[in-house]
Amino acid sequence: MESVAVNGVCLTVVSIRGSMLEFEMVSQTQRLTSLGSLRVGSCVNLEPSLSLRDRLNGHWLLGHIDGVGEVIQRRQKPGELVLTIQVPVSWKKWIVAKGSIAVDGVSLTVGQLHGKAAFSVYLIPETLRQTTLGDRRVGDRLNIETDYLAKLVRKAL
Repeated sequence: MESVAVNGVCLTVVSIRGSMLEFEMVSQTQRLTSLGSLRVGSCVNLEPSLSLRDRLNGHWLLGHIDGVGEVIQRRQKPGELVLTIQVPVSWKKWIVAKGSIAVDGVSLTVGQLHGKAAFSVYLIPETLRQTTLGDRRVGDRLNIETDYLAKLVRKAL
């Protein structure tokens, strides 16, 4: 059994048939993430679990999603796409400008904070080529994982 992140959500592979992976998902996962709205043929970001021998690149992602944010603005600029995402106000304490955040399992940097609980991420062409984030539109729901190390520090203080 191996864990694989599907749009950032840690799931256990229960069966492999050729190039097809099968997962079991409990109702809580369907309710608290965007996975319950996926349809046959939906494109997703897949990330295998980290081995202790692997090089760390980005920030630690556990696949333990805080919940779902919503795209409230999409701006295409030369050489970048800017997505602004609204999250619950209670998450504000975990999100800092220039800090780490995972959006649909993609490790990103918070580019800017907005209002009570929104933030922007700036996506370069390579990120758009390698992930599904370029397909996201206003109103789309995205799985968000805030920085786990920041949570530990805050809890310790």
